[in-house]
Amino acid sequence: MAQEHTARPPEAAEDWTIRQDWASYTPAEHAMWDRLFERQARMLPDRVVPEFIAGLDVLRMTKPGIPDFEELSERLMKATGWQVVAVPGLVPDKVFFEHLANRRFVAGRFIRTPDQIDYLQEPDVFHDVFGHVPLLAHPVFADYMQAYGEGGLRADGLGAIERLARIYWYTVEFGLIRQESGLRLYGAGIVSSFGESVFALDDPSPNRLGFDLRRLMRTRYRIDDYQQSYFVIDSFEDLLRQTIETDFAPLYAELDGQPDLDVDTVLPTDRVHTLGTQAYAREKHATA
Repeated sequence: MAQEHTARPPEAAEDWTIRQDWASYTPAEHAMWDRLFERQARMLPDRVVPEFIAGLDVLRMTKPGIPDFEELSERLMKATGWQVVAVPGLVPDKVFFEHLANRRFVAGRFIRTPDQIDYLQEPDVFHDVFGHVPLLAHPVFADYMQAYGEGGLRADGLGAIERLARIYWYTVEFGLIRQESGLRLYGAGIVSSFGESVFALDDPSPNRLGFDLRRLMRTRYRIDDYQQSYFVIDSFEDLLRQTIETDFAPLYAELDGQPDLDVDTVLPTDRVHTLGTQAYAREKHATA
């Protein structure tokens, strides 16, 4: 989810895009991509949705080195009409939504350094491209992302960005999906993280709760560690349907009168896939 910059950098266009300048990447930067890619490629096949693996293949993202956004966009445009554009970092919310609404995915061009391999505060090209772009080759998820961008532009005028940000966080970034083979990963923040790819499915600590739009929009989230609750959708088709069919304006007004929920809350009305022990969070906070 985008956050506000104080000012547009001088090298950025009016829409905050910049040149990727692919030729300027160093061998060390390409090697870092390959190291991250290989680690996740070993981890994900039995954990991530098949649509993600299919996207890697369709977009030929198994090719070594940081992808060239122009080449990647050509393949993505043929698949679903999307393209990838480089930005200097996090962009203002309205800019972010306008790009999504026009089927443009914004991606940072920098890549993390070896000392940041397992955690960095601002998303890099590996998170943005490896984590997000493969599912943009899936027609239904691609439509969901566009619908989210359109909804974001409306929410911006209603002062409801924080509510909408929670949808993005718990679906696009940290979503799980229920399939015949069991729970699978699809959120970019999980699939681009070695540790959370294991934690989100295997660890007894977090809650895994059925997706409910109203409930999710009341729920706070963690930006500094693994999630204490994950929300499980039934299908991408259902996620898109709920996004398109919901009249959000009265929903925002309804939720304004309700208290926010803590990250570890489980309600009596929740569909509980896994009731978490919260042991990981308790231990981390006890030693903090």
